[in-house]
Amino acid sequence: MTPAVLDRMALAYLERYASSAENLRRVLSRKVERRCRLREEEPQAALALVEEAVARAVRAGLVDDEAYAQARVASLRRRGGSQRAIAARLASKGVAADAVAEALERHAEDRLELDPDADPEREAALALARRRRLGPFRTTGRAENREKDLARLARAGFTYAVAKAVVDEEAG
Repeated sequence: MTPAVLDRMALAYLERYASSAENLRRVLSRKVERRCRLREEEPQAALALVEEAVARAVRAGLVDDEAYAQARVASLRRRGGSQRAIAARLASKGVAADAVAEALERHAEDRLELDPDADPEREAALALARRRRLGPFRTTGRAENREKDLARLARAGFTYAVAKAVVDEEAG
């Protein structure tokens, strides 16, 4: 396997998906191992080239962990992701904890610029409740399903206070 082949693999992946450097490293390693297994070759030499391919992608600006974290935080917040869930998701993609914290902080600051009374965590909980028809967005059986709705929001990573405020909010 040559560096050019790895660069093409990386480019093909990055054309389709945004990625962190660590995630790209994992993806390329899996591809190399699969390809070497099919060709009955030893993957060690090719796996050493993966690091170089990732470094070239970073130098070329194709991979930027901070920008990736910013974009994913905004996207996951819109979909109803809690701060904890977002941090865990980005950590699983190999984004450094400080980059995640900075992205979450910047997103909160941006929301506060637009609306000084904004609470990004509560807004995300409301977005999830709307998507999953929980609490005030439930059409029937709201009182009977209150505990289930609280549990669903808790599993999504929201604090009890935020979950309770959202579930007990008036429909409107």
